[in-house]
Amino acid sequence: MSINMSVWTGRVDAAEGEAARRWHQVVQALPEGGAPGIAIIGFACDEGVRRNQGRVGAAGGPQALRKALANLAYHPTQPLYDAGDVVCDAGDLDAAQRKLALKVRQVSAAGHLPLVLGGGHETAYGHWLGLADAHPGKRIGIVNFDAHFDLRQANEATSGTPFAQIAADCAQHGQHFRYLCLGVAETANTQALFDTARRLGAEWRLDTDMNGWQLADIRGQLADFLDSVDVVYLTIDLDVLPAAQMPAVSAPAGYGVDIAVVESLAARIAKSGKLVGADLVEFNPEYDIDSHGAKAAARLAWSLARNLRR
Repeated sequence: MSINMSVWTGRVDAAEGEAARRWHQVVQALPEGGAPGIAIIGFACDEGVRRNQGRVGAAGGPQALRKALANLAYHPTQPLYDAGDVVCDAGDLDAAQRKLALKVRQVSAAGHLPLVLGGGHETAYGHWLGLADAHPGKRIGIVNFDAHFDLRQANEATSGTPFAQIAADCAQHGQHFRYLCLGVAETANTQALFDTARRLGAEWRLDTDMNGWQLADIRGQLADFLDSVDVVYLTIDLDVLPAAQMPAVSAPAGYGVDIAVVESLAARIAKSGKLVGADLVEFNPEYDIDSHGAKAAARLAWSLARNLRR
């Protein structure tokens, strides 16, 4: 896996000293034996989106998001590393997910938190496989900010099947499937998907119940979920945001959840001490407008790094 550090460029405020650094001045290529930190992994794949009849282009997401992160102000966090990209070759999604799982397991074993930049939401299955290998015997809770359940039944893996695949793996290994989906749009999920979510014991909250004035209730639901698991995998499908904030996805939201709400809740997860992996998925730079989407996604990744406690 190659690590291209040339994308990490930006403004330099040399006259203001070390306190004026930006991300591009701090991020390092992932070294052997580096101090525990945050390892950025790109999943340059949108084969699952293509199979799910979506707008392809998310394979370009990792590099676009690195560019958006590069010039953000650096405030002290754990060390920041770039672990390179996993690429989907010749449409072989299964192989790409296995490669991502291996990379996630390796960086986790080295003491780092994997921060995966997708890629379509097929990212989630590979990411979860790696976390499950890295944390055997742990109850892994999945918190998914998403307009969609992504619990579809299909003959092949797609961007709409990852949590159904995870649920099947959990059942096969006698594990409890712990899944909380925040921001579900009734307009984008059929009754069959709601029935599947109920059958699997999933928890959720509709996008219409994710307003700022409801934060206290949402935080309570989230706290109860966090208390019920040992560690947490956080995945943010950027199509949970309103289209005005996030135009650059396969399925822009007509309603959505405001970025301030998503950031506040994601920060709580980062501060919980239970977060073992996080990703941002579905960013498609081909449909961005004046970098609005890239800036919103970068803000969420920046906030996770800033608030992480382990």
